[in-house]
Amino acid sequence: MSKELAKTYDPKQIEEKLYERWCENKYFHAEVDRSKKPFTTVMPPPNITGKLHMGHALDNTLQDILIRYKRMEGYNALWIPGTDHAAISTEVKVTNQLKEEGIDKKELGREGFLERTWQWKEEYAGTIENQLKKLGISCDWDRERFTMDEGCSKAVEEVFINLYNKGYIYKGSRIINWCPKCKTSLSDAEVEHEDQDGNFWHIKYPIVGTDRFLEIATTRPETLLGDTAIAVHPDDERYKDIVGKMAILPLVNREIPIVADYYVDKEFGTGAVKITPAHDPNDFEVGKRHNLPEINIMNDDATINEKGGKYAGMDRYEARKAIVADLDEQGYLVKVVPHMHAVGTHDRCGTTVEPLIKQQWFVKMDELAKPAINALKTGELRFVPERFDKIYLHWLENIKDWCISRQIWWGGHRIPAYYCDECGEFVVAKEAPEKCPHCGCTHFTQDEDTLDTWFSSALWPFSTLGWPEKTEDLDYFYPTDVLVTGYDIIFFWVIRMVFSGYEHTGKAPFNTVLIHGLVRDSQGRKMSKSLGNGIDPLEIIDKYGADALRLTLITGNAPGNDMRFYNERVEASRNFANKVWNASRFIMMNMEKNIVEEPEDFVLKPADRWILFKVNSLTKEMTENMDKFELGIAVQKVHDFIWDEFCDWYVEIAKYRIYHAEEDLSPQTVLCGYLRQYLDRH
Repeated sequence: MSKELAKTYDPKQIEEKLYERWCENKYFHAEVDRSKKPFTTVMPPPNITGKLHMGHALDNTLQDILIRYKRMEGYNALWIPGTDHAAISTEVKVTNQLKEEGIDKKELGREGFLERTWQWKEEYAGTIENQLKKLGISCDWDRERFTMDEGCSKAVEEVFINLYNKGYIYKGSRIINWCPKCKTSLSDAEVEHEDQDGNFWHIKYPIVGTDRFLEIATTRPETLLGDTAIAVHPDDERYKDIVGKMAILPLVNREIPIVADYYVDKEFGTGAVKITPAHDPNDFEVGKRHNLPEINIMNDDATINEKGGKYAGMDRYEARKAIVADLDEQGYLVKVVPHMHAVGTHDRCGTTVEPLIKQQWFVKMDELAKPAINALKTGELRFVPERFDKIYLHWLENIKDWCISRQIWWGGHRIPAYYCDECGEFVVAKEAPEKCPHCGCTHFTQDEDTLDTWFSSALWPFSTLGWPEKTEDLDYFYPTDVLVTGYDIIFFWVIRMVFSGYEHTGKAPFNTVLIHGLVRDSQGRKMSKSLGNGIDPLEIIDKYGADALRLTLITGNAPGNDMRFYNERVEASRNFANKVWNASRFIMMNMEKNIVEEPEDFVLKPADRWILFKVNSLTKEMTENMDKFELGIAVQKVHDFIWDEFCDWYVEIAKYRIYHAEEDLSPQTVLCGYLRQYLDRH
């Protein structure tokens, strides 16, 4: 290899070739080696729904720094990459693509749709892999996984059946998030709450046997059709005399009870609230406490069903207008007050979500949450920074049963429940039974629902290592060590991995969760399609190089904090790369064959001793910073040392000595030997 580098640093000519050589030589690959201590991390699998964004670039850069650091420390370091099937998101994308081609999803049929979606997966999973390689990350590509590959699917099936047999999984009616457009239940992670202009409609409910009325304020007057009670606070003196009496439901003329419940805030509004157990999660709980009927007045497409009387068949908003008009006409409408409130929308299609009571599959969470809570309190698990402990504990200590079924085709993992065609009873098993244990029928139909994406990704740290098989990889590399992820999915992914790890392996899936913030635009706004302020990492890499982008994302980065992205900072990072290139070019141009290898064979001058002292000090400080996950501080120290002390000070002194002191080989030796050894570690 020539010792002289090109005059100008061009990352396009360097980065891709260098990365290919790394991969060809298997530098990122790890196998079981009992002579070394393992260090394992799993990549949060990006969805196969499109291109990576700047958040992915930050997340993977942080992981890359940690895994390279551990390799240099002598660990047998494994970083497992992969992608997530992203059930609903991908189904929406493929459905929209088909619409553009004039193809109806239903006409294509389930098998045809799944075939088309697998084609989508092959295209976009490959795109994501190439994007990550452009970023220069050093994961073990030989171990790449997909949440719907054979091994992960086997783990999902095993977990479902185990939890069902233990009584943790059940099928029942509860309030879930429902998308009327996609016609599926949603996880909380798939619901975005946005402030929208609305109203409080104040409505009079007559009290039976009196001339009194209760005034109720609601933002969803159409749900009035499903009211089954009015609730007041037990200590509210205004209403103590009417608790236990009945009220008339306006327009419907059905009598409903007035109940006392501590759920009611007596200081808010009139202190009396309508209770609609089938259309509100809080009302559902109140209904359970008071044995109230649950009346669902809405179809899956958000039209009013047959229980809505004259409003049956109307869209929910059309029914709202008609109901308000009728309330006004019949003297029940008191007033309308403008009100800005948070409305849940499906993050993929933008449709307003309806809370509906439905038969779904759920996981009982009370017992499963306990080991996850204990892990943090005993120190088996920690968050960096610690302030995220409270968020984690608050969510777990107030956890509700988890709805895991979805009414889509691309769920990947269908519910392993088989219904008898004769009596309707179901059996949970890996395959349909030969005959029904209840009636003896031999014909079964598998449940049409698929599992929530988070159900499979909750198993990611151990399913990727071969569980439920007792593999050597699982024994050696599990539990993993550090999980790097954003604060926006602590509830949805991190917590589920923790309780799943304890339940299925008896161990926490990792000991540390390093939380990072969001990458925002230069104005501090979250990057989004609606604002049009998203920045494509590949465009930045194409213009400035991967190293410049990575340095920008880490410089000034602090765990848990958001950061702003400025192109000016990328330019500064590119200038730093140029500085390092020019210094390296100078060193390689002045390499001498007779460089002294042993320090006792030459005399170190004060400048040499000083720079070596600085390198040793930097190594010590950086190690401390890295062990504390202070990556932003560590990289800033390296930047300042290389720019100010090494390049602008020592290299300039070395130039004079090399060109004017022929017998002085100490600068070449320091530059080419000691500093190369140390700088390679940073």
